[in-house]
Amino acid sequence: MAKSGTTTGDDGGGDALPVQLRTALEERYLTYALSTITGRALPDARDGLKPVHRRILYGMQVLRLDPNTPFKKCAKIVGDVMGSFHPHGDQAIYDALVRLAQDFSSRYPLVDGQGNFGNVDGDAAAAYRYTEARMTAVARLLLEGIDEDAIDFRPNYSGEEQEPVVLPAAFPNLLANGAQGIAVGMATSIPPHNLGELCDAALYLISHRDATAEQLLTFVQGPDFPTGGIVVDPRPQIVETYRTGRGSFRLRARWHKEETARGQWVAVVTEVPYGVQKSRLIEKLAELIVEKKAPLAGDVRDESAEDVRVVIEPRTRAVDPALMMETLFKLSELEIRFPVNMNVLVDGAVPRVVSLDEALRQWLDHRREVLERRSRHRLAEIVRRLEVLDGMIIVFLNLDEVIRIIREEDEPKQALKARFALSDLQADYILDTRLRALRKLEEMELRKERDKLGEEKREVESLLADVAKQWKTITTQIRELKKTINADAKLGKRRTTFEDVPEATDIDLAEALIEREPITIVVTQKGWIRALKGHVADLTQLQLKGDDGLETSFFAQTTSKVLALASNGKAYTLDAAKLPGGRGYGEPIRLMADIDEDAAIVKVLLQTPDALLLLIADDGRGFIVAQNDLVATTRKGRAVFNVEPPSKLRIVTPAEGDHVAIIGENRKLLVFPLAEAPQMARGKGVRLQRYKDGGVADAKVFALADGLTWVDSSGRTFTVDKRELKEWIAHRAEAGRLPPRGFPKSNRFGG
Repeated sequence: MAKSGTTTGDDGGGDALPVQLRTALEERYLTYALSTITGRALPDARDGLKPVHRRILYGMQVLRLDPNTPFKKCAKIVGDVMGSFHPHGDQAIYDALVRLAQDFSSRYPLVDGQGNFGNVDGDAAAAYRYTEARMTAVARLLLEGIDEDAIDFRPNYSGEEQEPVVLPAAFPNLLANGAQGIAVGMATSIPPHNLGELCDAALYLISHRDATAEQLLTFVQGPDFPTGGIVVDPRPQIVETYRTGRGSFRLRARWHKEETARGQWVAVVTEVPYGVQKSRLIEKLAELIVEKKAPLAGDVRDESAEDVRVVIEPRTRAVDPALMMETLFKLSELEIRFPVNMNVLVDGAVPRVVSLDEALRQWLDHRREVLERRSRHRLAEIVRRLEVLDGMIIVFLNLDEVIRIIREEDEPKQALKARFALSDLQADYILDTRLRALRKLEEMELRKERDKLGEEKREVESLLADVAKQWKTITTQIRELKKTINADAKLGKRRTTFEDVPEATDIDLAEALIEREPITIVVTQKGWIRALKGHVADLTQLQLKGDDGLETSFFAQTTSKVLALASNGKAYTLDAAKLPGGRGYGEPIRLMADIDEDAAIVKVLLQTPDALLLLIADDGRGFIVAQNDLVATTRKGRAVFNVEPPSKLRIVTPAEGDHVAIIGENRKLLVFPLAEAPQMARGKGVRLQRYKDGGVADAKVFALADGLTWVDSSGRTFTVDKRELKEWIAHRAEAGRLPPRGFPKSNRFGG
C-alpha cells in the first residue's frame, strides 16, 4: 500500500529534489484533464468544432477537396491529417470523419462521402481504403476567409506546420449540428437545430443585444434532429432547458396507423429517435413481444429500404393503436431522453455551460471579429496594390527611360528609385514585370483600377470605423446564408416536430387485454372475496362459509380496481379481473396481498378515479385522500396513513359532502366543515375530535343542506336538519356534545 510522503531521485542523483507525491499527482492529473477538455472533448463555442473535426476540415482544405472537385480516398485524408495535425491514431480520425459524413448523425453534413459510410441500422462504415470524401458547401462556409488572416494559427504538434486555432465559421455550427463529448469531470451534449430558425434568432439578437433565451425561442422552436422524431416536452420545460443550458428532451419515434385487408391494421414507424440503432430497436421490440412484456403487440418486422419503415402488428384488431404504441414507448427506445448540457469552450479557453442566447452571441461576436480581420487584410492588400499601380503609371509614362535604365545601369533598382522617387515595393515590381506584360499597359486601365480600388479602400475604412455598419454587413451575410440553405429543401425543412403527450398515456394498460364485463364483488366479514357474473342485486341465496357473514358488496366491471385498506394504514390494490369466481366461497384477501399478520382489513371498496375518502385513526386523527393516491402496483401495498402503534386506522368513508359528523366512544358528537380537514397523499393527519377517554366510534361526510341522517337498529332512518344541528356545529379538534335524541346506542351512523 502506498504511503504519503515525498519522492526523491536515486541516491546518486545530485540534482534530485524532494516533491510531495500528492502535489505531483494533482499537477499531472490537472494537466491531463485540461488537455482532454480543451484538446479533445469540448467544442469551441465560436465554430462548434472539436480539434479533430477542425483538423479534418483544414486538412481537406489543404488537399483542395472543395465541393466541386473530385473525391479523394479517405486513407489519403486520414494520413495527411494524422501526419500533419492530429497524432492520435488513424481510427479516431476516420471515425470522426465518418460521423461528419453521415446524414443521420449530422443535421448539416460537413463531409460529402462516397462509398459505404454506415447506416441507421448501426452497421459500421467500410475501411478508409474503400471510401472517398470531399467537403460539402456547408464546410466551405466554415472555412470561408481562412486565407485572409481571419483567424489565428498556431504551430502543429511537431512545430513544422501551422494549424488554425478556430475556423472563421460563417455557419452557426455549434447549434446547427450540435455536439457530444465526455471530458474529465465534465461532458457536453448539444442537440442539432434548424439553420433557418437559428438565422432568424441571430438577426433578432443583432438588433436586440440583450435578448433572452425565452425571447429567442420565438424563432427557435427547439431541437431539429437529422432523423426527425417528435419532442413531447411541455413548452415551459423547453424554455427552462434553453435558459439554463441543462435539461433533456423527450424524443419519440414518428408513427401512423395503416389499414390493411379485412379490417386489420398495423402501426408503421417512419422515424426513429436520434442516435437509436434501428436493428437494435427491432431486436428489443421482438424480445418484448416474445417475453410478453408488451402484451398488446403481436409481431414486428423491418420493411425499410432507403426510408425507415418498421411495421408493428397488434395482438388483436380490437387493440387501441395509441395505447399499444404508448406501451412500446415506455418499454423500448421508441422513446428516449436526449440529455442537454451546453458545456462549451468560451473564447476557446474556458469551459462553461451557456444558454441559447449566450451560444448565439458567442458566434455573432466571432463573426464580427472575423469581419474586422478580413477587412484589415483586404485594406492592406488594397494599399499595396495602389502603391504598385502608382509605380506602373510612372513606368507607362516613362517607358523608354525605364527600359534604358534597366539595360544600362549596374544597379537598376537604385537608379529607378532615384530617378522616379519609387519605393522598394514599386521598384521590385517593375523589375519583376515581364516584357510581354508591358505591351498591355494602358494608362486609362491603370487609372481606372486605381480609382476603383480607392473607392473600395474608403468603403473598407468606413466599415472598420463604424460598428453599426459591421453589424449591418453581418446581417446581410446571415440573410444570404439562410437563403442559400433554404434553397435546398432537404436541408432547410424542419424534421423534428412538437406535440403534447397523447391522453392514452393515462389509460391503464392492463385494461386493454381484458374484456369489459359487469360483475358483482362480494366481501365477507372474515375477509373472503369473490366476483359474481353480472350485476346481482339479490344476494339472499349467496352461500357463505361456516359462520361467516356478508360484509359488503358492490357493482363493478372486470377492468375495475378494488381497494383494500388495512388497520396498519396501508392500501392494497386488487384487479377485479383476477378475483375468484362466484361458484365457490372465494379466497381470503390476505392471499392476494402481503398484509401484515397483526393488521385487520378495515374497508374494501371499488376504486373510483378522482373520488375522495376520509381516513380516521382510532385516536381521532385523520385527513382526506384521493383514491388515485391509494392505488398500489405491488402486493406490498402503499403506505398512506402513518399510524403510530397502538393507534390503528379505523374509519374509511367517502368524502362526499361539505361537513363531517364524528362521534367518539364517549358518545360526544361533533360536526365541522369538511374544508378544515386537510387533503394529502400520505401523512399522520390532524386532530379531528378531542377525547378524554376512548377514541373515535364512527364518522361520516354529509351535505349540511340535506341534514344529518342515521339508521337505527330497527332499520329506521332519522334526519336532523340544518337548523337543529347548530348546537353540534363547531370547529375541528373540539370535543363535541351528546348526540340528538334517538341516536343509536351503538354510536354508529349505520345502525
